Amino acid sequence: MQEKRNVQIIEWKDLDKKRFYCIGVVMALSLRLTVYPAALIRTRLQVQKGKSHYHGTFDAFFKILRAEGVRGLYRGFPLNTLTLISGQGYITTYELVRMYVSNYSNNNAIKSLVAGGAASLVAQSIIVPIDIISQHLMVAGHDGDLGRFKLSSTDGKYKRAFGQTQEVITQIFRIDGPKGFYRGYLASLLTYIPNSAVWWPFYHFYAEQLSKAVPNDCPHLLLQGIAGPMAAVTASTLTNPMDVVRARVQVEGKSSIIITFKQLLREEGLLGLTKGLSARILSSAPTTLLLVVGYETLKKISLRQELVESRHWASSVLQASSQ
Repeated sequence: MQEKRNVQIIEWKDLDKKRFYCIGVVMALSLRLTVYPAALIRTRLQVQKGKSHYHGTFDAFFKILRAEGVRGLYRGFPLNTLTLISGQGYITTYELVRMYVSNYSNNNAIKSLVAGGAASLVAQSIIVPIDIISQHLMVAGHDGDLGRFKLSSTDGKYKRAFGQTQEVITQIFRIDGPKGFYRGYLASLLTYIPNSAVWWPFYHFYAEQLSKAVPNDCPHLLLQGIAGPMAAVTASTLTNPMDVVRARVQVEGKSSIIITFKQLLREEGLLGLTKGLSARILSSAPTTLLLVVGYETLKKISLRQELVESRHWASSVLQASSQ
């Protein structure tokens, strides 16, 4: 009986960094364009009280589409593209920390957990101000009470709206000062550091378990493409309660995580902690699938030329990319 192989991992030192970053930005932008509507729907579901406006993910999708058109599903997207910076910061930190931890441990789960947590810390420090502004823009088109600012509208189209990015920034600064752009920073860390720290170990765990259950000639990329969404569902389910609290703290201007959490439980019970979970899974699972397939392919394409011959599974990818 043949010995089962482990899923091969291309490490940071194996990459052509220039190619990696150039192609990576284009892939990341395409991915965000695809999944942004689900992120917008998730935010509106998490912020609303009970089911006062939307009765679920698909109900929200069709109502937004009818009332605001396709543009309504992309409110705040231009600003959100700035998070590409944090994305590059995330992956660079992840790979560098993973390489550093490998000096002390060869355990994949430990390396992924530490590197994933550190990467989220760096990324959230960059992304939180952008996230706060874009979340306010996400709820701007709704005619109900999803936000906390009243802004004048020159065309009278919306009774309550944040309007353009400049208006949102002005309102946040006027009411909260500079610290307003980091409102919910702790809640973000408590959401995304555990999410990342959980996702990476589960990703490698699922990939390794799948590799033991399939024939040796099964493509690595297929295993990774299945393991990614499985890890995303696991991580999203475990961290969704804090994600709901994070969204409310940032959009509604609340100052206490604990008070927000207690209020959510008091008003909506345990089901309140699952708000937006289906939208989050619908966003994170395909996002993770595209991210894993794209990221692993990107790493193969970016493999240093002198290493191509030693990685038989990378040669065809590199040849295809050069055509």
